[in-house]
Amino acid sequence: MLQQEIILNSASLSLPLAQVGRLAGTVRPVAELRPGERRQMYCLLARYFNNVQPGPFERDLAEKEWVILLTDTEQGQIRGFSTLMRLQTEIDGQPVVAFFSGDTIIEPAYWGETLLPRLWGRHVFGLAQHLQGVKVYWFLISSGYKTYRCLPVFFREFYPTYERPTPPALKQVLDYLGRLKFPAEYHAEQGIIRFNQAAPLRPGVAEITGRRLKDPHVAFFAAANPGHVDGDELACLVELTPSNLTPAGRRVVGV
Repeated sequence: MLQQEIILNSASLSLPLAQVGRLAGTVRPVAELRPGERRQMYCLLARYFNNVQPGPFERDLAEKEWVILLTDTEQGQIRGFSTLMRLQTEIDGQPVVAFFSGDTIIEPAYWGETLLPRLWGRHVFGLAQHLQGVKVYWFLISSGYKTYRCLPVFFREFYPTYERPTPPALKQVLDYLGRLKFPAEYHAEQGIIRFNQAAPLRPGVAEITGRRLKDPHVAFFAAANPGHVDGDELACLVELTPSNLTPAGRRVVGV
């Protein structure tokens, strides 16, 4: 019943074209991507990550439900994207839906634009508001500090964090989702996903400098995920409720 209700609410859901600053964007079902768009996405990802291969890229894309596409307003070229899917399960008798973010990249020239979090937030919270009696989470994995740094910007509580230990109940959820999605690669003790064929960021892209380490969130990320330069991913969990949004989060989500 849970799965049917979610599908009925969102099977054909896509967001209309939006524009903020120098970017336009939309949320589309992956099945609607055109071949040229897939090629642009692959080339963009391979430009900033090592060891990106067409086969794994297409297989990863095939399991996702939606893609957030960002294009520049002058030429209409893809300058960023993020893929998204749902994990639907039950933990200790509690129905759970976790939105999982897959491949995500924005060209450095467009860092600081807010369109991606706006589209992501409005899409995900739009789906979440229809779920009754269900715990809804964002299950995020991060090999770069910029991705992790989004958490304190938009959410009041997220885990893991330097600010407080992860509550045992949420650690259980995080471990369950980690094993569900990455049964052979998730290391629960460290909270790390370590792939056999990782695709780390290329040198010079979003490296952690001494100045960045003065930020306690970045310092925590570097300590919690020391293998990030090799492509290790830190598993993170956020409960998706309006009350968990920061003022910045409420502005981008529109609640």
